[in-house]
Amino acid sequence: MCRNIRNLYNFKPPATEEEIRASSLQFVRKLSGFNRPSKANEEAFDRAVDAVAHAARELIDSLVTTAPPRDRETEAEKARARAAVRFARPAGGAA
Repeated sequence: MCRNIRNLYNFKPPATEEEIRASSLQFVRKLSGFNRPSKANEEAFDRAVDAVAHAARELIDSLVTTAPPRDRETEAEKARARAAVRFARPAGGAA
């Protein structure tokens, strides 16, 4: 599940609130062990997602770097290339 949490810092354009919330949701899901909380835990779960999203936005906004912003499409292409190598079937392997 944590593989869905993406690096959101130093991109052009900057991370959106939607991206930060999605990463926060994945983080809270991982911590709680719930994909969807029960009605009894829903309020606490939602508060935790809001708090993590707020902390993440605060962190991203306060970080500084001298590195140029990364391009989202270039980074996505690199990730696809890594996945192709990682999940490539070995020669002569079973289907």
